[in-house]
Amino acid sequence: MSSDVPAISFDLTCEPWLLVLRDDGTEGEMSLLDLFAQADTLLRLVGDVPTQEFALLRLLLAVLHDAIDGPADLDAWQQLWEEGLPVEGPDGIAAYLDRHRDRFDLLHPQAPFFQTAGLRTAKDEVFALDRLVADVPNGSQFFTMRARGAQRLSFAEAARWVVHAHAYDTSGIKTGAVGDTRAKKGKVYPLGVGWAGNLGGVFVEGANLRETLLLNLVAFDTDNLRIDPIEDRPAWRREPFGPAETNALELSRRPAGVRDLYTWQSRRVRLAYDRDGVHGVVLAYGDPLSPRNLHQREPMTSWRRSPVQEKKLDLAQVYLPREHDSSRSAWRGLGALVAGRAPGADQRNEAAAIVRPRILDWVARLTVEGDFEPDYLVRARLVAAEYGTQQSVIDEMVDDSVAMPVVLLHERDTRLGQAAIDAVADADTGVGVLGDLAADLARAIGADPEPARARATHHGYGLLDGPFREWLAALDPQRTPQEQRAAWQDEARRLLARLGAQEVADAGEGAWEGRVIQTGKGQELWLCAPRADATFRYRLRKELPGTAPTPEGESDELTGRAPTESLEASR
Repeated sequence: MSSDVPAISFDLTCEPWLLVLRDDGTEGEMSLLDLFAQADTLLRLVGDVPTQEFALLRLLLAVLHDAIDGPADLDAWQQLWEEGLPVEGPDGIAAYLDRHRDRFDLLHPQAPFFQTAGLRTAKDEVFALDRLVADVPNGSQFFTMRARGAQRLSFAEAARWVVHAHAYDTSGIKTGAVGDTRAKKGKVYPLGVGWAGNLGGVFVEGANLRETLLLNLVAFDTDNLRIDPIEDRPAWRREPFGPAETNALELSRRPAGVRDLYTWQSRRVRLAYDRDGVHGVVLAYGDPLSPRNLHQREPMTSWRRSPVQEKKLDLAQVYLPREHDSSRSAWRGLGALVAGRAPGADQRNEAAAIVRPRILDWVARLTVEGDFEPDYLVRARLVAAEYGTQQSVIDEMVDDSVAMPVVLLHERDTRLGQAAIDAVADADTGVGVLGDLAADLARAIGADPEPARARATHHGYGLLDGPFREWLAALDPQRTPQEQRAAWQDEARRLLARLGAQEVADAGEGAWEGRVIQTGKGQELWLCAPRADATFRYRLRKELPGTAPTPEGESDELTGRAPTESLEASR
């Protein structure tokens, strides 16, 4: 607390600070207690940025896990699903929050929430809030409400950003705190981003916030997730953190479970404030945590094998979080979400190299052992930060989702899930054929084919995005997977054919006249728009046969051969 300010308090259990979207479409701020009590009437949390929502959701899950000390098993979880969140009563959430009220005080003099009391630098510096607030621009000041930086924050907003800093703070050289033995000449050299910044974050959204909380509330008896029910404690049930990192022996035994991990103190923070709000911050490194081989601890990300790290560390297996790609829609990575498989993994004999998010394993268990109907619709939400310049800045934020029936996650009957994965491959193939058309039209006028291919591919995926999401959400376990995949091929072929026709129409006179090109076999071939179009239509029907497969013997009218034979040889 600032020394010149009389004691004041901001109790997160009863003061409004969490941004929410209500079921009537209005937004507002709520306290922890009110949020749990009214979760049925709330659609979702709302973050100042998407990553903040992810960090705050994990905080809420840590509260809920700890308040009920579980759920111990699926039966205990099922009772919560049927009866609702246990807010009242001696063992309820309200009583739990009241017991730990002091540790949820943002301005507590000895143990401020998610902070270190008395944290200071050798020169007693207090820094601008730009170090805490993630949406302050780095260089580019367009499309932001903070072009001049963050001058002052309300206590509510500061609390949200403190939670976010522990989860997503950037790496880089930071000011060393007095008492931190890692400090050299007043600086601590890069120790990595906040824990969640390592993840390709995944969580499951339900119809309202209560459902979202429960769908992500993994039972402690889950086979593939290691939780020590005794040692697994959130940050507010541990001794207040000092400026130095926790001792190595204790850290070697942690994280002990999801409560520990969801509230991991990767930074040391102290807010500088007066009665009107927060005006500065001291932000230093806290407890580092390597993401290596924590796939049985962290449920909210996919994992990938790392041959490079295996060789470097001389270990048989090293798993690292599988990051999201901001340039790709969520549905294009469906294989890693549904089946723990990346494109081409089978051919490389790497089927076990991808581990799908444990949170989706948990939802799959609800369909096998629980009472969920196969057509129950869930939304897998993908949230992540993309860092640049040695992880010292946040370049992009990923926020996407894909809705699907839970049957796709079924572990005993994988046929419908496999059909969905194959449908993604169909989309990739069809878009590739469209890209080849654009490349051929460019080559017909002597232009560089690659920019044309990239442009057409981008448009192709954009055109298929909405229809694929609709098809995926409408998958019906009562219909055969083959029938539904064929229907998708029909739709994709129709949409891409329309886009291809526009490519040809826009090609210009030069492409229609064409030119002689050299094939890969050294032969000369006259390439023009009609030939490129015929090849495109033939290949599209061949790759996406749907319910009307390509007739046997269909050929290019211009050459008497399958068009793909003539143009493919020239690429």
